[in-house]
Amino acid sequence: MTITKRAVVVICDGLRADMITPDWTPNLWRLKARFRSFANHRSVFPSTTRTNAASLATGCYPARHGLEGNAMALEEGGRFEVLSVGPPGFRDRLEKARGRTLTMPTLAERVTGAGGRAVVYSNVSPGAAMFHDPDGHGFIYHRSFSQGPGRATLDPLGIEHTAAGDTVLTDRFLDEVLIPGGPEYGLIWQCEPDHTQHAVKLGSPEHLAVIAAADANAGRIADRVEELDPTGENILLLVGSDHGHETTTEIVDLDEVLVAAGLKDGPDSREVAIAPQGTSVTIYLAPEAMEREGAIVAFLMEHPAVGGVVHGADLAKLGMPVGEGVPRIAVTGKVTDAANEFGVKGGSVAFQGTLKISNNQGCGQHGGLGAYEQSPFAMARGPLYPGGTESGDPTSTVDLAPTILRHLGRDHADMDGAPLP
Repeated sequence: MTITKRAVVVICDGLRADMITPDWTPNLWRLKARFRSFANHRSVFPSTTRTNAASLATGCYPARHGLEGNAMALEEGGRFEVLSVGPPGFRDRLEKARGRTLTMPTLAERVTGAGGRAVVYSNVSPGAAMFHDPDGHGFIYHRSFSQGPGRATLDPLGIEHTAAGDTVLTDRFLDEVLIPGGPEYGLIWQCEPDHTQHAVKLGSPEHLAVIAAADANAGRIADRVEELDPTGENILLLVGSDHGHETTTEIVDLDEVLVAAGLKDGPDSREVAIAPQGTSVTIYLAPEAMEREGAIVAFLMEHPAVGGVVHGADLAKLGMPVGEGVPRIAVTGKVTDAANEFGVKGGSVAFQGTLKISNNQGCGQHGGLGAYEQSPFAMARGPLYPGGTESGDPTSTVDLAPTILRHLGRDHADMDGAPLP
C-alpha cells in the first residue's frame, strides 16, 4: 500500500502558551505566523505528562482510557498500593491488577491496524513513553528502553535526560522518521522545558536556556516537514505541549494532614490511599473507608492549602472515572495570580504523600487546574488549517488524535475529542 498522507506531532513538554514570544521562542513564533493556532487550548486533568500522553494516544479522557494520573493506586494483595506510573515496570503491574493496560485503542494500534507504521520518540519518563503504545503495535524509542511490534526488545536510545538529549533525539527523528517514505504517524516528545522547570525558577536564565533548546528543535522539525511537503497537503504537522507550569508556593504532605486529622489510620495505611499529582492529588478509598468520604471532603474544603475538592459522581465532570477501585476524591492546590521574581505569573500549592514525588519550593510544578498549568499551546499545519489564523474555540489534548485520524482518512467517532477546528 502506498501511503501519501502522514501525520507528525512535536511536543515541547510543559511549555506554557504565554511563553511563546519573539524573544523566548523565535522559531515557534515564526511558525505561529504560518500555522493555525488554538488560543483556548487546555490540558486534561490531572494536568500531568503521563495522563496527557494516554489522552493524546487515545483521544479520550482518563475516564475512558484508564490512566488516572502520574501516580495511581492499584489493588495488590488485597489492599491499595500507590505507585508512580513513571517506571517501565508499571505497565505490567497495571495489566496484572486490572486485566488490561489502556481501555481504549491507541493511535499506534489504529494506524498499524490499517496497514501503516507508527513511531514514537520520547525523552520523558519511561511510563509516559510506554502509554503511547503499551501493547506493542508500533515502535517506541526511549533513552532507557525501546520496543517494536509485539513489544520486541530494541536497543534504548541511551541519550541524556536533558536538553542535549532532546537535541540528539531530534537528530534521530529527522534521520529516521522525517524522510521520504517515512511512517504514517510519527511523534517526538521532548523532555524540555518541563524537566528543568521542576528544578529552577520560571523565567530564570536556566529556564530560558532550555526553552530556547526545545524551540530550536521544534523549528528544525517544522523546516524538514516543509521540505518534504511544501504545500502542506500531505503531511499534517501538530506542534504543542501537554500542560503548563505554576510556581510552587507551598508543599503540603496530605498523608500527614489526614493522619493528624484522624481521617487516615496511619502514614503507611492504605484504606485511604493518596496519589500525589503535583498541584493536585487523587484519593482512593478502600471499602472500609468509604464512610469517611464526606468527612474527608468537608475537612479538605476548609483547609487553607486547598483550592478545590471534587468527589463522587462529580469526578466525571473532570473526565475522571467513577466507580470502584478508582479515585473517589480529587483535590487541587490553592492558586495565585502573583508573579515570581522573574515576572512569571501563576503559583500553586503542591502536594506530597507517602509516595514521594519531585516538588521544589519556588520552582515549577503542575497537575491541577490552575490557569497557567492548564494553558498548553497547540498549532497545526495541514490542508484544513490556513496559515496565520487563530481559533478561539475550546480545544484539548483529546482533540489531537481525532485530528490525526481525520487527516489519515480513519474513523474517530468513538473518541471523546473532535478534530481541531
